[in-house]
Amino acid sequence: MITPPEHHIAFGPVPSRRLGQSLGINNVTTKACSYTCVYCQVGQTTEKITEPQAFFLPKQIHEAVAARVEKLKARGLTVDYLTFVPDGEPTLDIALGESIDALRDLDIPIAVITNGTLLSRDEVRSRVSRADLVSVKVDSVHEEAWRRINLPHHDLSLATILQGIREFAAGFGGTLITDTMLIAGINDDVASLTDNAGFLAEIAPRTAYLAVPTRPTTVMKTHGTDESGLIRAHEIYAARLPSVELLTGHEVGEFAHTGDARTDLLAITAVHPMREPDVRPLLAKDRSDWRLVEDLLAEGTLKSAYHDGERFFLRPVRCSRQ
Repeated sequence: MITPPEHHIAFGPVPSRRLGQSLGINNVTTKACSYTCVYCQVGQTTEKITEPQAFFLPKQIHEAVAARVEKLKARGLTVDYLTFVPDGEPTLDIALGESIDALRDLDIPIAVITNGTLLSRDEVRSRVSRADLVSVKVDSVHEEAWRRINLPHHDLSLATILQGIREFAAGFGGTLITDTMLIAGINDDVASLTDNAGFLAEIAPRTAYLAVPTRPTTVMKTHGTDESGLIRAHEIYAARLPSVELLTGHEVGEFAHTGDARTDLLAITAVHPMREPDVRPLLAKDRSDWRLVEDLLAEGTLKSAYHDGERFFLRPVRCSRQ
C-alpha cells in the first residue's frame, strides 16, 4: 500500500482545549465517511461508506507519526495526545486497533475522535477501546434532526447508533467525552437539548462539549446557534451532567482568579456562561469593577444574553457565515 503523495498522515500538533497539543493522524483517505454533516469544514463526503476497509498499514502510520514526533522533540516541542482525527471517519479504518497498538512505543496518550456510527459493531468497539481517550459525536437523538444535520449513509439507523454508543461507554475503560454541534433551528430547541442531555447522562462522559461551527461549512446557510441558544443549552446540559463546556473557538486560561480581571472573565466565559451575580464577586476578587464589563461589551469582546429572566455573559459566538 502506497501513501498518496498529497496525503499527510501526521499533522500538527494543533492546540486543542480538549487534548492540549494534539498531533493529528489522518488514517483514512479524503473523504471517506458515513456522514455528510452540513457543518463539516472538510467539504462534501466523496466516499460515503459504512464498511471498514484498509487504508494505510499500521507500519505506515507508525513511521509517519514517529518521524513527526522526533522532529518536534528536536525543536523542544511536546505532544500531549496522538489523535486519530482524519478528514473522514477513523473507525472506517479496519487496522485502527493495530495502528493504536503500534504507536504505544512512543509513550504518548492516544485519542480517537469518532462520529460513533459504527460502535454498534463488536469489532469496531474492540479497536476503538484500545485508545486512552475517545470523543463521540452526538448531535441529536431525534431522527429528523439527525438526518438534517448529519445526512447519514442510507444503511445507518439512529437507534442502532445510540445503542452502540451505550455499549461502548459501558465497556470502555478510558476517558470518554462527547461533542454536540448546535445548529440554529434544528437541534437547539428545548426538547432537542433536553433529550440529548438525557442520553448523554446515560453514557456519563467526563465532559460534554457544546460546539458551534467556527469555520466555513459544507452546506451554505448552515449557522450555529446564537449566544442565547448556547446559554439555554449549557443550562439544560449542566442540570444533568457534571461537566459541560463550550467550544466556540476561543482559547481559555486558568479559571481561578489571578488578579487580572479581564483575562479571568474572558477565560471563564469562553467555556461557561456566567450569571451577573457570579461576575460581580469575580471582579471584586480581582480588584476590578463593573466598568470592565461595560468596556468589554462596548468593544464586542463580551456579550450578554437573557435566559429564564437572568442575565448571562459569555464570549461572542465566532461562527463563520457563507
